Amino acid sequence: MTPGFTGSPLDRADRVRHDADTFSAAKGDRRAQLLVLDGDLPRVGDEGRLVWTSLTEAPDDAVLLFLGYDEDKPHFVAFRSDEKMPAARSPALADALDRLRTGEAATYAAARSLLAWHARNGFCANCSAATAIFRAGWGRTCAQCGAEHFPRVDPVVIMLAEHRGRVLLGRQASWPARRYSALAGFLEPGEAIEEAVRREILEETGVAVGPVRYVASQPWPFPAQLMIACIAEATHDTITIDPHELENAIWVPRGDVAAALAGVEDSSFLPPPPYAIARTLLDHWVNEA
Repeated sequence: MTPGFTGSPLDRADRVRHDADTFSAAKGDRRAQLLVLDGDLPRVGDEGRLVWTSLTEAPDDAVLLFLGYDEDKPHFVAFRSDEKMPAARSPALADALDRLRTGEAATYAAARSLLAWHARNGFCANCSAATAIFRAGWGRTCAQCGAEHFPRVDPVVIMLAEHRGRVLLGRQASWPARRYSALAGFLEPGEAIEEAVRREILEETGVAVGPVRYVASQPWPFPAQLMIACIAEATHDTITIDPHELENAIWVPRGDVAAALAGVEDSSFLPPPPYAIARTLLDHWVNEA
């Protein structure tokens, strides 16, 4: 099982973040590579690979953020404070992600999440003063109060409820026609993964579940979530949807899920895209029988 946005070939090399001389040497390496982005879009080259260029191509007003080493070659992405990551994913981004290899998409995900975090954290949450980038791009520090800030990841549970050979899927009104996916929601403070799974399924669909089992996880760079995929056993199949959360929810038999994943033209629903862990979760559920 290889969820999307996992398996980057880069060594994050944490030692570089703590040694200014090593970081400076990495930036001065003539072999160093800069990730090519068109706004928030990854430029996709041959065989689904990311496109890289020389550090000399970085804008004069950009700050270089260290992504890691591929073997011994340092890789960076350029951050400009006047550029913001779009809040929504565009059709062009979805197309690019469809063409990227899984490991390459993982490198892009790290870069995108890091850029988005810097764009949102130019000022100190403690005293409101401007912050400056340090630790090779993996932190911001406040000269006024001394606070240090680091990129955050928000945990999200994403899950299937199963009942007598069927799974519960939902859809939001903004999604493409016929698309259904796993239910999902943010963990709340003081809440365990299993508790969040039970709460979210009950809140969104009115379905109570019992035992919960973990399946896999995936980074999700829109802007920076960790998707925690689980399967739960439903105690009944009566659906009462929350219209603030979902447009609809349905129970789907295993055979219909398999047909949708296989791309059968008249399948009962359109599955989530391959890079989404909801797709991985459905694949796992179909094949575990």
